[in-house]
Amino acid sequence: MRILALTAAILLPLAAHAECGGSFNSFKNGLKSEAVAQGISPAKADAFLSGIRKDGSVLKADRAQGVFQKPFIEFSRRLISSNRINSGRSNAKRFDRVFDNVESTYGVNRNVLLAFWAFETDYGAFQGDFNTANALVTLAHDCRRPELFRPQVFAAMTLYERGQFDPARTTGAWAGEIGMVQMLPRDILENGVDADGDGRVSLKTSAPDALTSGGKMLQHLGWNAGQPWLQEVTVPNNMDWSKSGLGTTMSVGDWQAMGVRAREGKLANLPASLILPQGHKGPAFLAYPNFNVYFEWNQSFTYVLTAAYFATRLQGASAYDAGNPDQGLQGDSMKRLQSKLQKRGYNVGKIDGILGARTRDAVQAEQQRLGLPADAWPTPTLLNNL
Repeated sequence: MRILALTAAILLPLAAHAECGGSFNSFKNGLKSEAVAQGISPAKADAFLSGIRKDGSVLKADRAQGVFQKPFIEFSRRLISSNRINSGRSNAKRFDRVFDNVESTYGVNRNVLLAFWAFETDYGAFQGDFNTANALVTLAHDCRRPELFRPQVFAAMTLYERGQFDPARTTGAWAGEIGMVQMLPRDILENGVDADGDGRVSLKTSAPDALTSGGKMLQHLGWNAGQPWLQEVTVPNNMDWSKSGLGTTMSVGDWQAMGVRAREGKLANLPASLILPQGHKGPAFLAYPNFNVYFEWNQSFTYVLTAAYFATRLQGASAYDAGNPDQGLQGDSMKRLQSKLQKRGYNVGKIDGILGARTRDAVQAEQQRLGLPADAWPTPTLLNNL
């Protein structure tokens, strides 16, 4: 199975004429005008855009991300297998020198990169076969997230001017990411590294280039060298569950005073948040500052937690204790809950059945109001109470 995640990019503000929707040809003409205004030659802009076609399959993929509705235990078991663990450890040995260089230069732990490499493309085996230029322009034209994709079109044009992108042949994920660790064009411009010394940044065919570029990008996004990112913990049965969630950060000493303990090893002397992905009866983790960097790579809480946890497994941690979580909500029942929360004045974003950060915050607030364990895990009991 291939899960291609949407890499978050640093965005440029939209120009005044950067409309979305409408005639696709008129939209391309607008792209050309803006590209030329940014310094791209008219001939290159014309050549880049001449063969661009709107790709309906890209829009279909964008609308069909139901896998992110899965709860953490189901999602993580779906993505993490013995084969992926074994392949990760094998690749760690195979590219030991590359990882040594990434760790010494950018401070990013090899297991973090291995986990992304595994989830994004199965260690390079499945990099996507969507035409990247078509995908980027299609998504920029679509009015759902034009502010993300329009700057990526101009970044791809810049790569094209430099001879590093072929609009007719460059392929990748449906969302425009390219290569083994799936980087968007602007990320490549800012963080691409020719690690194998062949004079090109080849993220599709060179593991050293891809891994080193990924490490540089994580450093650029704020990764703290030598620090952990996630650690499984045990929690007492009677603690204040309202302290859980990424919105609350406390010292490890404060967590220990509340009865939180490392399941293996020792807790790091860093500020941390307590994550209970499926409530107080399920797995529990402390998230350290580096965990927040994951959200610059991908915005899905479930994906981020699974990627961070998988990196700890590759580092040698045991499989988490799944516990016995209360029944949760999925699909239509989750959408009904989001609708009820929205009617109560909470901003939960799109009614999509996904337990995102804003829905979790709203759930936790209502649990506190109703005298339920405020662990941000939505249950049928909460839905019935609302």
